[in-house]
Amino acid sequence: MSVVELSPRRTASARFLRSELWLIFGRRRNQAGLLVLMAVPILVAVAVRLTGGGHGDGPDFFSSITDNGLFVALAALTLELPLFLPLAVAAISGDAIAGEANLGTLRYLLAVPVQRTRLLAVKYLAIVVFSFAATLLVTLTGIVMGLALFGGGSMTLFSGTEIGFGEAVGRVLMATAYLSVGFASLGAVGIFVSTLTEQPIGATIAVVIYCVANFIIDTIPQLGWLHPYLITHYWTSFGDLLRSPIAWDGVGSGLFLAAVYILVFWCASWARFAGKDVTS
Repeated sequence: MSVVELSPRRTASARFLRSELWLIFGRRRNQAGLLVLMAVPILVAVAVRLTGGGHGDGPDFFSSITDNGLFVALAALTLELPLFLPLAVAAISGDAIAGEANLGTLRYLLAVPVQRTRLLAVKYLAIVVFSFAATLLVTLTGIVMGLALFGGGSMTLFSGTEIGFGEAVGRVLMATAYLSVGFASLGAVGIFVSTLTEQPIGATIAVVIYCVANFIIDTIPQLGWLHPYLITHYWTSFGDLLRSPIAWDGVGSGLFLAAVYILVFWCASWARFAGKDVTS
């Protein structure tokens, strides 16, 4: 009997998640945002190709682009790390609950009925999927453009060790997955803010300001004691995955901090939303 009762719920949850993902990836504004994310690695690859070199004042990845096209993806991730990717995640997470309330559909959605905990869980799972998809899109675009314009082959890591092309692709994908977890933690902050308001634009702006403030605080030496607790502090540790052996200290700390943020802010979202009086 329990199996019969659980099957419809699982089907409904899967259908709800598919519907939420379709809503996110089917909107024109989100599609336009993804195109902007794709434009950065294209611009990087074309600019380096036209100038004939990657040396300059940019991140270390730029100086290696002409040696291996895979570095286009890493350079693009570095450029999008402070604003573009966080902005994309902030827009999706800020709209998660506030968008439904703003359109007047949240009350009807809960009247289906959909349990509030399951609604919040599905909404956040969709944010996680978007975080991974958006970051992977930047990486894949960079890989395709980089290989097309500069070729592949072996990769020389920051530590001077040379690895084969297959392992190099694996390292790039590991860096992508690591950053995706960091953006997913920002999505947890976003869905919490989304439960506090009925204005999705306001929620998005608040999350972006929070993210930028973290980056700013991280550059102030006098606040060094606070740096390890900032949500963005370990994001740049993805470069440690391009060393041999991999420097796991920063990566491990980043994954742990992201997990703490996800747990704390999702629980805060549940505490806020579970007892919230929904009128719209």
